[in-house]
Amino acid sequence: MSSNVLPRFPYGAVYFRKSNPPKADWARDYQVAAADGMNCFRHWFAWSAIEVAPGVYDWDDYDRQLDLAAENGIQTIIAEMITIAPEWAYRTFAHARYETRDGRKLESGMHGSCAVGGAPGLCLDNEDVRQAAERFLRALAQRYRDHPGLGGYDIWNECGYGAETCYCPSTAAKFRAWLKAKYGDLRALGEAWHRYSYASWEDVVPPRYHGPYPDTLDWLQFRIDNAYQLMRWRAQVIRSVDGEHPVTAHGVAGTLTSMAQRGTDDWRAAAEAESYGFTWVACRKGDKPWQQFHAVDLTRAASRGKPFWHAEAQGGPLWMQPQVIGRPRQDGRIPTAGDVRYWKMVSFMGGATGLFYPRWRPLLDGPLFGAFGPYAMDGSRTPRSEMTSRIAKWANAPEQAALWDSRPVQGEIGIIYVPETQLFAYAQQGDTAYYSQSMFGAYEGFFDNNVQADWVHIDHIDEYDALYLPYPAMLSQGTADRLKAWVANGGLLVAEGCPGYFDGCGHAGPTQPNLGLDELFGVRESDVEFTPDLLDDLQFNLSGIPVRGGIFMQAYQPTTGTPVGWYRDGRIAAVDNAFGQGKTRLVGTMCGAGYAGHPQDRSPLFWDAALRLAGKAQHVVSSDPDVKGRIYDGAGGTYLWVSNPARQPRFVRLQLSERWGPLSAARSLWGPEAVVDGCTVTLTVGARDVAILQLCP
Repeated sequence: MSSNVLPRFPYGAVYFRKSNPPKADWARDYQVAAADGMNCFRHWFAWSAIEVAPGVYDWDDYDRQLDLAAENGIQTIIAEMITIAPEWAYRTFAHARYETRDGRKLESGMHGSCAVGGAPGLCLDNEDVRQAAERFLRALAQRYRDHPGLGGYDIWNECGYGAETCYCPSTAAKFRAWLKAKYGDLRALGEAWHRYSYASWEDVVPPRYHGPYPDTLDWLQFRIDNAYQLMRWRAQVIRSVDGEHPVTAHGVAGTLTSMAQRGTDDWRAAAEAESYGFTWVACRKGDKPWQQFHAVDLTRAASRGKPFWHAEAQGGPLWMQPQVIGRPRQDGRIPTAGDVRYWKMVSFMGGATGLFYPRWRPLLDGPLFGAFGPYAMDGSRTPRSEMTSRIAKWANAPEQAALWDSRPVQGEIGIIYVPETQLFAYAQQGDTAYYSQSMFGAYEGFFDNNVQADWVHIDHIDEYDALYLPYPAMLSQGTADRLKAWVANGGLLVAEGCPGYFDGCGHAGPTQPNLGLDELFGVRESDVEFTPDLLDDLQFNLSGIPVRGGIFMQAYQPTTGTPVGWYRDGRIAAVDNAFGQGKTRLVGTMCGAGYAGHPQDRSPLFWDAALRLAGKAQHVVSSDPDVKGRIYDGAGGTYLWVSNPARQPRFVRLQLSERWGPLSAARSLWGPEAVVDGCTVTLTVGARDVAILQLCP
């Protein structure tokens, strides 16, 4: 599969979502886009807008898009949208309408992001619907595979599914087949599920009442496995027709918030495509600097070395949506040209080598009218589009080629993502709020110290020598064994409280820590409280450092470990232990949640102490806590990126580790020149801007 059909740095926007923009403006808009440095457009090829009757296709609007692309030197990413099903299909395949947990069948509705009906589509677990969708995908790829305006295909837009669907008979049948493969026979399933009176496989149905039990955990895992099997099917259908153009995909950087309920696992999604990406708009997510950085870092980690793009990046305002109500205008609601510059350069700082806006110009219909586009409602230029043009031309300039040949270096420490932990949190609590708060708080704690904390899937921990484990309340025996082996081989593990309290079936161990982790951490539990409503003010002292906790509290009696932290009442809150060639630190509460929940009263020193315990040198130390420095390194050379989120210029002194110096000079690629003295770099970074310096030894 070739990837040279796309530009080195794809830069553009989603342009056509039927019925916007107006047809009369298309030719002019393409000319403006090309003149402004855009080299790619993505369009929504909505099944319901094309296959107007069974086997009858209306390609006219889409043909025109690719013709205009070829005429203007723009490559087209075809976004297949079989999630927007034809109206006739809702009648023909009435049995395949999505069924919610409470038994409702979903009818065809208008899609919130384009002016067509057919959302949310039909359940692809039904063979007849899947065959109809495959026929459409094949017709789509066959029509455009030889078109000079084609660059590639985007599959399963914002990879994820409805939290409450689907419970239709075909999905139930696929679930039973999945269970047969896992358990082998009905009796083994009944024993595992504590349901001892199954007489036939037909007695087994998807659980509609969720709880922290094996049936719910299996159901959640099946839905994820099934969804990514269908994602692979999409890609395989397209590749079977067009083996030349690459398949890409993008999610919503939602692994840490909605994987359990909506299947948004970025690692699994990225594995199915040649390149990956993420949707991230500050108007919906918030504009605290750590928030976008975490999304970029998450997508880079999940992409596993593949190219990744900021696939939907905010370029304009968002009106009247529930996520913006009550927030200040500067919190992403009404962006300036400086905001556009900062958001895009931060994504590049994190390793993105492509960028698309959700709209080139805003929609004129529906709840998202006027949203996201850098160009005006009529397609005319704005200060935001002028900044967009400047960045597009800079990113694709020949003199920037070496920069993109280098990549962000590995972070000083990793934060472990354990999928089953989130599944259990959702099954037990009905949401993932405690889990995600702990994960985000840990990232934010390291971020505030300008420590690059990478997200690390449990399957990839051997690539790191220092790791932090947030909210580990439920672990499988396999995960516990993997952690023990990793530490024994020389790793440093800092873990939050109640590690493996529940095993992979949701069963609480009578000995705590559970799963043999008492040996790893050198402790036994002396007390525990699962009282999140009472622990909001929980604090402990770690060798003189005051630390906030929360959600759960576990106190310890050391066995082989050494106490290093105490709660206010004197109970032991933290223990260090040597295990094999490595070492551990166990703290008895969720420090990430404590940090996230007390923005006005918290100490970042706890996170610095974790890095010092690992004996790691920080890549970049910043004199200004708001100004962040990151390192690129690779075939193209070594670069220092420096971000300033403030709305005023900031003077900063950056101390680089000896690995990156001493330096003789630093050449500016974007932003001001800098003064270099050994391993020290000083400069003034502009307001809402990023500086990029090539480091010269």
